Amino acid sequence: MARTITLLQAINEALDQEMARDSSVIVMGEDVVGGSGAEGEMDAWGGPLGVTKGLYGKYGDRMLDTPITESAFIGAAVGAAASGLRPVAELMFSDFVGVCFDQIYNQAAKFRYMFGGRAETPVVVRTMYGAGLRAAAQHSQSPYSIFTHVPGLKCVMPVTPYDAKGLLIQAIRDNDPVIFFEHKGLYETEGEVPEQSYSIPFGEANVVREGNDVSIISLGLMVHRSLEAAETLAGEGIQCEVVDLRTTSPLDEDTVLESAENTGRVVVVDEAPPRCSIATDISALIAQHAFDALEAPISLVTAPHTPVPFAGVLEDQYMPDAARIAAAVRSVAGYAP
Repeated sequence: MARTITLLQAINEALDQEMARDSSVIVMGEDVVGGSGAEGEMDAWGGPLGVTKGLYGKYGDRMLDTPITESAFIGAAVGAAASGLRPVAELMFSDFVGVCFDQIYNQAAKFRYMFGGRAETPVVVRTMYGAGLRAAAQHSQSPYSIFTHVPGLKCVMPVTPYDAKGLLIQAIRDNDPVIFFEHKGLYETEGEVPEQSYSIPFGEANVVREGNDVSIISLGLMVHRSLEAAETLAGEGIQCEVVDLRTTSPLDEDTVLESAENTGRVVVVDEAPPRCSIATDISALIAQHAFDALEAPISLVTAPHTPVPFAGVLEDQYMPDAARIAAAVRSVAGYAP
């Protein structure tokens, strides 16, 4: 039975159901307990945005509050995963990856390869990303392309509550390290989510809107903005196909290429800066394997190659919006060689 819940609630429910199903699942991170068990229940937020609220009362010592030292608790999670547990570690902001990158990049990602396939590291690193909440340059970045670049890591970016629950359950059950990106601007979005447990396979993009004129390839919050642009453009007679990548590693190359071949015109939308980004990777993939199908140059809509500004008016200009996406679509739709 499905009911309407938020993306935040869907993530909490996925954690709850997996911890109930499998006693080897633990959750660790800064403030994931958040005062539960102490005097004053108002302290028990369950992380800065309340994602893990209520889980300590059910699972006790399997919910571990850690010191503010990302290198220590991410390293502990990787070691615990190599020793038979299934840790879910919360890296509060993805911007903090610089503190613990070695544990992810040189350890977790390489264990299976370095030990001839005999070592498994079923660790999930949940982390917030994205601009738009006036959190400034050190708490607003979108570094998913950095993780996507690393062989051995799986990178997941849910857009809807339904996907958030199913993809997180899949991540927890996966025997490889998974980086699970949660956009701060999507936590309160609502959607229908089944009460029962279910999983969504990695590497399967979702065509969230069909159309024959222009393909919009996007991910994360930008999928919603792409859909907004597509709705506006439909009123102008331009029918867009909108593809939500869901995961950047593994990447569903087949769906991306099929969409490009279907429309012959492509706009790639990515919140991150453009250099060495998911947007440039997708455009290179299409140029390499579907060039003959293209009827117009591929257009990229991205953030500028700058830090995320704090000033509201500048941050709004920094992030791609529906108007910029629509303008890019109009340009490729009207392209005449």
